[in-house]
Amino acid sequence: MSQTNAHGQPVGAPVTQSFPRPWPPRAAMTGRTCTVVPADPKAHAGALFRAYAADAGGRGWTYMPYGPFRTLPEFQGWMRTICAGDDPMFSVILDATGAPVGLAAYLRIKPDAGVIEVGHIHFSPRLQGTVAATEAMYLMMRQVFEELGYRRYEWKCDALNAGSRRAAERLGFRFEGVFRQATHYKGRNRDTAWYAVIDGEWPVLRAGFEAWLAAGNFDGAGRQRNRLHTRLRGARAAHPIEE
Repeated sequence: MSQTNAHGQPVGAPVTQSFPRPWPPRAAMTGRTCTVVPADPKAHAGALFRAYAADAGGRGWTYMPYGPFRTLPEFQGWMRTICAGDDPMFSVILDATGAPVGLAAYLRIKPDAGVIEVGHIHFSPRLQGTVAATEAMYLMMRQVFEELGYRRYEWKCDALNAGSRRAAERLGFRFEGVFRQATHYKGRNRDTAWYAVIDGEWPVLRAGFEAWLAAGNFDGAGRQRNRLHTRLRGARAAHPIEE
């Protein structure tokens, strides 16, 4: 929403938050079906490598700028080099048994602007399509908006990565456009699709996530009674957001 200044020019709405916002802490985020913990190559590399090995053809690595890793030492070396920094800040997703089953990271962290991105999302076959996969994304989003007070949470992916784009939309991110020839990796071009959630949308999304994640939304066989898309659509209808 814009307003008009003394010259009759449209200007943005006032921002009353204080900046910079806090840097994300290296701390665990615990849910009902998973825990998101700081990546520790020594503690997690072996189990993660085995979890990813279930993707024997390496399909899950196609749109990642690295991988697949053929040996454990190769994967360990990558984790020690890439997963130990502050930006990107990698987390490991543990399932209900405490087993490492996936990675995700905060990156392009901009405390002065209150903007942060989620990326490097790579779920093993054991995590894909599970309640824990959705809850991990919810926990990270909740921390960004509620604990850290950021204004904007971004998701970017190769515009050809249909799976990532579906996931972003399912999780409530809104499509904002494609940046053509934004970068290149593995010897090929990448047009980048941009998605985001902003802080004003979060209360609506939170209500939808929590309704979907509730134990009562699943039957005795673990099947969902209502889809997440339905829950988020219902929450948006109850709390319309001005465009």
